[in-house]
Amino acid sequence: MTVSEEPKAIDGEKVVQKLGGYQFYKEVLGSPKYIVAPMVDQSELMFANEKTRKGYREANFNIPHGEEGGALDRPLIVQFCANDPQQLLDSAKVVAPHCDAVDINLGCPQDIAKKGHYGSFLQDEWELIYDLINTLHKNLSIPVTAKFRVFPTVEKTVEYAKMLERAGAQILTCHGRLREQRGQYSGLADWEKIRAVKEAVSVPVFANGNILYHSDIAACLAATGADGVMSAEGQLYNAALFAPASSVNGDGPTSPVAFDTGLHLPHTTLALEYLEIVGSLKTATPLSAVKGHLFKLMRPALGRETDLRERLGRVRGTVKEGALEEYVAIVKEVQTRMEKQREEAEERVQGKMDDLVGLDTATGIKVLPHWLAQPYFRPLQVLAPKKPKVKAKATAEQALVALDDNVEPDEAIVGKRDRTPEELDASKRAKVLEDVEPDSQAPALLVA
Repeated sequence: MTVSEEPKAIDGEKVVQKLGGYQFYKEVLGSPKYIVAPMVDQSELMFANEKTRKGYREANFNIPHGEEGGALDRPLIVQFCANDPQQLLDSAKVVAPHCDAVDINLGCPQDIAKKGHYGSFLQDEWELIYDLINTLHKNLSIPVTAKFRVFPTVEKTVEYAKMLERAGAQILTCHGRLREQRGQYSGLADWEKIRAVKEAVSVPVFANGNILYHSDIAACLAATGADGVMSAEGQLYNAALFAPASSVNGDGPTSPVAFDTGLHLPHTTLALEYLEIVGSLKTATPLSAVKGHLFKLMRPALGRETDLRERLGRVRGTVKEGALEEYVAIVKEVQTRMEKQREEAEERVQGKMDDLVGLDTATGIKVLPHWLAQPYFRPLQVLAPKKPKVKAKATAEQALVALDDNVEPDEAIVGKRDRTPEELDASKRAKVLEDVEPDSQAPALLVA
């Protein structure tokens, strides 16, 4: 659906012709390459502003709960999770006059999505998904987009994406992980499947997954051919992940040290700027959001400075009751300690700061000094059956072995086994993911 189409009138009102996929991507969104994913309780207006002030363009896929209005809110795409086409349409009609597009969440793998019957837990109900998208496409004057996860095979993933396009989705965001890849079992996203989707559809495609460092953006675009890159969790640990090494006009602070640039600012610099934005806007910010951002941004330091971590966790009250001032005081104390530790480290390596960059031997990924913003390395828990116990360890590449299309995704067997999937009868396959234990000796993998 790359051409403009005339939608049906809504309640007798005349609607204008809406833009198709690439027209919308270019003329309304401004051809963004960097897109921040929507995240529950982490996408408030303040954090959106934090990233906007870093000097890069993004399509605001966040959900900025804000009262400010104005240019900061646009372009704006409102995301819904739903399983009822009519209820979805009724809700979309409310926001349609105030946003640029509506997105349908078909990718959430969390338990709340399973209980609510939405997100990736709809991915086996293609007729329902088609109706959800098509109902909006035919009845709204703004475009519809969709974010989804891949299937175990390239073929099924491609057919799924083509169905979403036929239904009327004007932009597709492809997260290169299976539904089962979440939390400690996230593993790596499959860029090859994203490339296959991009080559099979005619609408813009955003790639999601494995964006840990700024250099991963170019690598992802080259590997997938996608029109843009979306990042979620990586943004929470480094709000400057999408920022260039220097400011857009070239007069921003830079450093001769490769890792110490705008790409990896001191995390306290980002935290203080975020708190400044929180205090400058009219929109009330939930404490859970503020505290969550600070814990993630300063995670490399808080693991060491346990007294400050505990102090941060004890903050209560509202911004008006002095909580903001307490947050600022804590961050400044972290900053003071980090500056002292950096000075000591510089003296120890005699100014050769690159010597402070470590390497995770299990993944080959660099580990930056703990005063800099950086990705979170989550230990990979390799699933193995409890009965019988399996001694063989799964490698990172074997961490996710999916069964054929005859087995539902919830029944996918993950990890290396003594027996092949074909040797397991149907009764032993069922709910295998709920009857496993983690392998604590597994190597670390990155999640983004």
